[in-house]
Amino acid sequence: MDYALALQTNKISKRFGEFTAVNNASLEMRDKEILGVIGPNGAGKTTFLNLLTGYYIPDSGTVVAGGKDITKLSPATRASLGIARTFQLVHVFDNLTVYENVALASIRKRASGNFSIRMLMKNLRGTATEQEVQMNLELLELDHLKYELVGNLPLGSRKRLELAIAFTSDPKILMLDEPFAGLSDGEIDEVVKVIRQHRAGKSILIVEHKISKLTEFADRLAVMHEGQIIRCGTCEETLNDSEVRRCYWKVS
Repeated sequence: MDYALALQTNKISKRFGEFTAVNNASLEMRDKEILGVIGPNGAGKTTFLNLLTGYYIPDSGTVVAGGKDITKLSPATRASLGIARTFQLVHVFDNLTVYENVALASIRKRASGNFSIRMLMKNLRGTATEQEVQMNLELLELDHLKYELVGNLPLGSRKRLELAIAFTSDPKILMLDEPFAGLSDGEIDEVVKVIRQHRAGKSILIVEHKISKLTEFADRLAVMHEGQIIRCGTCEETLNDSEVRRCYWKVS
């Protein structure tokens, strides 16, 4: 092996009663790569992502990030280690402005304990936090929306905002759960542009159904089927694999 690993799962499994959602799934995510994860509905992709980010604890197996066993660590602890994620449904504060959402992410990165976002907002002028927030808004082309309430924004802008929040935390590993869901082709292109522009120094795992868009920029592609990783390789290798064609497209 002539590459460093950002994250590795070793035969992780997760059961819900008698149903096994993830079954001895092993995957290696290389440092600073974009790794796509695809699979039919019910393959276990979101459960697998929840195991990687601490929202579920596996019944067996291990999750290792940067050489550290993180199998039983909470999502907050994993976030402190540089692991961030987004969700299928956008998780932002609708009653705050775009600026306040990004500022809150920046403040959380620096502060601990309870605090009032609106009180702290009064004291941001001229600070490093204000500069960071402004930089992220400009980089993600959200500056013209900075004073808009998030609840008034279309889905494409909300997803770009969620990415801005994720990038503000400066993660080492970023996991995106169906970032293209519900978006038009134009909006997807905007999200892809953001990911490409900000991928430097980061390892990015993307769970997605829109394979044609994902293969435009992913370095490798993994396929889940019935809770297992059945193939992982370059996009071309993976999509031409006979087992993938049989399980995913029912082609022999």
